[in-house]
Amino acid sequence: MTESRDWPLYEVFIRARGGLDHKHVGSLHAVDARMAIEHARDLYTRRQEGISIWVVRSEEIVASDPADADAFFEPARDKVYRHPTFYDIPDEVKTL
Repeated sequence: MTESRDWPLYEVFIRARGGLDHKHVGSLHAVDARMAIEHARDLYTRRQEGISIWVVRSEEIVASDPADADAFFEPARDKVYRHPTFYDIPDEVKTL
């Protein structure tokens, strides 16, 4: 059997309840995605903390470079109308 340190690394995201985003909760090693889901369930939802689990191989995650943040995000700063402060949210909406 292969040692777990040779297994791929997966990032784990849990959704606590409906209407909320998935949040990164940690990482684990697993042979495949099915095993990663099962291990994530056992490790991160022992007290029924979630209703949904996502696992993603760490090597598949692509991120922007923090050193390029100013140039990368500059165009969005000119579009203040996209900020949620321009919209009225009905009282019935509990979470966004």
